[in-house]
Amino acid sequence: MESLKKNEDFKNCYKTGRSAANRYLVLYHVPNGQDKNRIGVSVSRKIGNSVVRHRIKRLVRECCRLHENEFESGFDIAVVARRSANGATYKEIETSLLGLMKKSGLLLMTSSEQTL
Repeated sequence: MESLKKNEDFKNCYKTGRSAANRYLVLYHVPNGQDKNRIGVSVSRKIGNSVVRHRIKRLVRECCRLHENEFESGFDIAVVARRSANGATYKEIETSLLGLMKKSGLLLMTSSEQTL
């Protein structure tokens, strides 16, 4: 899994991509024509100081790293944190992100879900 770094990549996700949102995060995704995902995390200054912003980014990146084998590949994904993400625990961010991935159709079915 790689990161989105260029402003034009983020703008492409926002403009042409599909979105899903919940209490803590907004997720934008667009196909990238590659066999891997690129993920970028954006946290506004309105959410808090740099310590708070980087903590949220670390939580989202860690969740992506731990669950990357469960995600559909070939997408650029931009994750934008909302104000309510300030002070959220890892479990809340993880549940939020996985819920958005499922809602967007980017979460592969696990073997336990396929048997149901």
